[in-house]
Amino acid sequence: MQHAIAFLHTAQAHVPTFERLLGEAAPGLPARHVVRDDLLADARVVGVSDAALVARVHAAMQEAASGGANVVACTCSTIGGIAEHTPTHGRFKALRIDRAMADRAVRTGPRVLVAAALQSTLAPTVDLVLSAASDAGVRVEPGQLLIAGAWPHFEAGDIARYAETLAAAIRKAAGSADVVVLAQASMAPATALLADLGIDVLSSPALGVAHVAAVAAAAARAC
Repeated sequence: MQHAIAFLHTAQAHVPTFERLLGEAAPGLPARHVVRDDLLADARVVGVSDAALVARVHAAMQEAASGGANVVACTCSTIGGIAEHTPTHGRFKALRIDRAMADRAVRTGPRVLVAAALQSTLAPTVDLVLSAASDAGVRVEPGQLLIAGAWPHFEAGDIARYAETLAAAIRKAAGSADVVVLAQASMAPATALLADLGIDVLSSPALGVAHVAAVAAAAARAC
């Protein structure tokens, strides 16, 4: 079966989440899921500017498109910037799942708190927020919050404690922010725990999938 959309993940846990979200956003639209946890693991060691890593991410995006996808979306914020610039030779559109989130964040207010559970994700997400602000013609003041103690819970599969640890740290740090950006797709469960915070807490999966589905529909109409 030809797949209109492909997702490149760096954790198997993301597959059911994105399958469910796509089913809600575009029922019946087929998707392919490619999981490459090695790309995130290596990015944390060598950095996102490493030439060999860049080549491997591009190759993974191209491989994900091999099922005939019109759109390939990378769901990992650490390598999303690399993925977005994959040479596609006109065969497909390369997207990063968190761009829609950043676009909304910079329209919400200038004080954007970028929260992450991995150090390697902070700089790429801040860069994305600044890029989105430049595109929108607005000024932002991105702050950074690293919640390193949360990630071991995700790796252990304890999503409830992962979300609780994230939410507790964000609640303490968000007093001067206009909007909170959850830098990693895995952080989305923390949004429900912060519903009473009084400011928007944005995560990438739902916003990103809606955007991906719209781009895929537009690409299909153009064919």
